[in-house]
Amino acid sequence: MNPLVTIVGEPWADYGLVDSGHGRKLERYGRFRFIRPEPQAMWAPASADWKADGEFIGASDEEGGGRWHLSRDVPHEGWPLGWEELRFTAQNTPFRHLAFFPDMAPVWAWMRERVGDGSEALNLFGYTGVGSLALAGKGARVTHVDASKKSVEAGKANARLAGMDDRPIRWMIDDATKFAAREVRRGRRYDGIILDPPKFGRGPEGELWRLEDGLPGLVADCRRLLDERSRFLFLTVYAVRMSALAIGELLAQAMAGLPGRVECGELAIREEARGLLLPTAIFARWVNDAA
Repeated sequence: MNPLVTIVGEPWADYGLVDSGHGRKLERYGRFRFIRPEPQAMWAPASADWKADGEFIGASDEEGGGRWHLSRDVPHEGWPLGWEELRFTAQNTPFRHLAFFPDMAPVWAWMRERVGDGSEALNLFGYTGVGSLALAGKGARVTHVDASKKSVEAGKANARLAGMDDRPIRWMIDDATKFAAREVRRGRRYDGIILDPPKFGRGPEGELWRLEDGLPGLVADCRRLLDERSRFLFLTVYAVRMSALAIGELLAQAMAGLPGRVECGELAIREEARGLLLPTAIFARWVNDAA
């Protein structure tokens, strides 16, 4: 593998990391600003005076609980944001995030460079579908898979908001591991795969997912859905205790025999106040530029 790579998310009109420090971060989502916990922000913030429309206060346990404290101006049903030609809804969720992951914006751009009309893309653990819309916007036929009916319905709503509900996106409420295994048995292939597994989760029929246990088998099945004409697989992991080198080696082993290269590293967002980089996740990707 190549040396570790950092993929940096830059501010855009509807999103920016305004400031960070002392275990918190201040972000803007359109016309609103929010404060959220951020253990990686171990430095001092640029400003001691943060003005925000809401703050997520984490629980004292290690399970990641907590709740939002929001001003009356923040719409509970969400509000529209844009990235390039896409439109989607931001919303304060019980899981402390805003119904999409802004650090994925440079990944969306990177994947869009590698698809075109007729490309087949698979988005596993696709959540609210912004990545699926980014690919469909470049002509790809997308299969979007998530175990949560609510997330899939939010994806369909985002497609309508973006004026893309006529694009060829298959919206699947399914367990990602079972779906991938069935696609292997069907002899399917894809030009690109997005893989964004949670640390822990359950499928629509109560299937148990643990990242450390399930990831090797899922990556192996994803490899079977790719061939020498395929272009990429992008894997993100938000579990802090796992190393970028570990998932990089897992992917490199799985992709042995295919052309192309494997890279791994960190996703980060550039802070507007000082330009420093706040790490958000680790990633590994396989890319075949010759396809």
